[in-house]
Amino acid sequence: MNVEQKVASDSDMVKLGEKLSNAINTVQIVFLKGDLGAGKTTLVRGILRGLGYHDSVKSPTFSLHEQYVFGGLTVHHFDLYRLQEPEELEYLGFRDLLRPGNVFLIEWPERAQAILPDPDIEIIITKETTGRRVNFIANPKTGHALVDSLQ
Repeated sequence: MNVEQKVASDSDMVKLGEKLSNAINTVQIVFLKGDLGAGKTTLVRGILRGLGYHDSVKSPTFSLHEQYVFGGLTVHHFDLYRLQEPEELEYLGFRDLLRPGNVFLIEWPERAQAILPDPDIEIIITKETTGRRVNFIANPKTGHALVDSLQ
């Protein structure tokens, strides 16, 4: 299943993330793809805000991983842009974190494709002249509920 949304501004990207938060607990692995500055972290900020997290959300570009624990949910936000080798993800304990109740929002997943499990959904953000185009590609077995939340 593939759904496309147009997003005009950063605040609209946050609103889209808030809308996605309604069904985020139906998935475990979300891949976020797009060029630098496309809005991946802004979308994550909206998802977290929609889940009830109102503190600062920073890009884990340098730390590679930020963890948010609140409301009975644990969200792991990874930014793999600076990953040199896919195996570095193992040193961060990624496999140990793969358990029910944990949601993974992973930016730049292509940097560790050989190690990462298949996503429940891929979100591809493309910059356009006015705003962004956001494509949602759902895994047929697990990602439909999240995409359906956009309707």
